Amino acid sequence: MKPFTRLDGLVCPLDRANVDTDAIIPKQFLKSIKRSGFGPFLFDEWRYFDHGEPGMDCANRPEKPDFVLNQARYRGARILLARDNFGCGSSREHAPWAIENYGFRAIIAPSFADIFFANTYKNGLLPIVAPPEAVDRLFAECAAREGYTLDIDLAAQTVTSPTGFSFGFDITPHRKRCLLDGLDEIGLTLEHADEIRAFEARHRMAQPWLFAG
Repeated sequence: MKPFTRLDGLVCPLDRANVDTDAIIPKQFLKSIKRSGFGPFLFDEWRYFDHGEPGMDCANRPEKPDFVLNQARYRGARILLARDNFGCGSSREHAPWAIENYGFRAIIAPSFADIFFANTYKNGLLPIVAPPEAVDRLFAECAAREGYTLDIDLAAQTVTSPTGFSFGFDITPHRKRCLLDGLDEIGLTLEHADEIRAFEARHRMAQPWLFAG
């Protein structure tokens, strides 16, 4: 998992509340569990006129010009700005996979669905719960300024806009450390590799019959 320390990134405003995981990545894409290749299908039904299916070449698919991801000023965005209850619906981990595959590293919203919120951390994304009035201000600033960026400092737990507007956010020490060090659950386990090997050696010596043959 890529470490997350500081991000100065372009913002894409998705001005919708209750965005569910089926909108983030529709059900037909759940056939794959590779954790990669979902970026072109992020928000598929909102993004394209035709129906998307796994394995399609999206290069020439007809795009809906009014959808934010298709607008030139938001191409290459790294920060997704959203409204209340982002990530509601089913618990599919494909949703944060698709968001991360697209290129986003952080999501700012007034609230998130609990399971989606937990899944984002496991996939190297930073979900930031911001006060509603702060989110309103970010949407207004983003609309008024093309090329609008935010500076997210995870160590300091702050978000700062080009106008100087700034606010802090909460994150548990464990989740913060995992993001800063780029550690997923496997990485955390491997930190104890020597202890695991020592235990396996003791186990083999104490119960050799389990390893016979």
